Amino acid sequence: MRIRYAIPVLAVVTALALSGCVNNETATGPSGSSGTTVSKDAAAAALLPDKIAKAGKLVIGIDPTYAPNEYKDANGKPIGWEVELMDAVGGKLGVKTDYRVAKFDSIIPSITGGKYNLGLSSFTDNPAREKVVDFVNYYTAGIQWASAAGKTVDPDNACGLKVAVQATTYEDTDEVPAKSKACEDAGKPAIQAVKFDTQDQATNAVALGQADAMSADSPVTLYAVAQLKGKLQLAGKSFEVAPYGVAVNKGDKLGKALQKAFQSIVDDGTYKKILDKWGVADGGIDTITINAAANG
Repeated sequence: MRIRYAIPVLAVVTALALSGCVNNETATGPSGSSGTTVSKDAAAAALLPDKIAKAGKLVIGIDPTYAPNEYKDANGKPIGWEVELMDAVGGKLGVKTDYRVAKFDSIIPSITGGKYNLGLSSFTDNPAREKVVDFVNYYTAGIQWASAAGKTVDPDNACGLKVAVQATTYEDTDEVPAKSKACEDAGKPAIQAVKFDTQDQATNAVALGQADAMSADSPVTLYAVAQLKGKLQLAGKSFEVAPYGVAVNKGDKLGKALQKAFQSIVDDGTYKKILDKWGVADGGIDTITINAAANG
């Protein structure tokens, strides 16, 4: 998603609609290509599965439609603070980062099917997903709603409203349906979830008045409000704080290697430097874990 303060909302919508198209493209570059330089951590690298170590790269499934976490630059290359973190992790492991652009809901099946080594796409770690893959937890994020500027919306009293969400995200599968059921149980109109393939499309819907509000992860909503200055406003405070995790196959030793490498960038200060750069340090953590939803 590329939004500029200086262009009107209709131009923003056009640009976002174009950037929302997902292609099966590959963006391969040396680890640290996002501008972050790190030194290799031999202990972390020693934990890599032999196949990955020999290939010299991590094949990463990513849906770059969720700015500022992961999105595309003008050349279609994935960028964002999560991409910078993963580039730094790749540097610690001594391997390149090879990003494969995919739809969000196809990433986990592609991991279990052997197409990708891991998935990096703001995955909320929850017990249901942990039945399928393991998660290396590196951040915590809440849910944050936004509405069109001047329109007051209460996330706890949204019965009968249209709420835009990205399909298959936690907001789509769990959060909004639970709120809607509570409305119906109370004899009130259900919430109408308006689903989109990409987050930028969901954001557009609110900016254009096609939905009353949007629900997304807190760093994404905060970024959208800041970028679409005067078009969106925060609706309530963030809630349901949960861990983000990099997804890997169940029992894959790659998980331990990633945990060690993430902890290495936390310990040497690289992690905080990247989060501070992108203005998302509030969700930073000190200890990298695996499967925090089940073990927390």
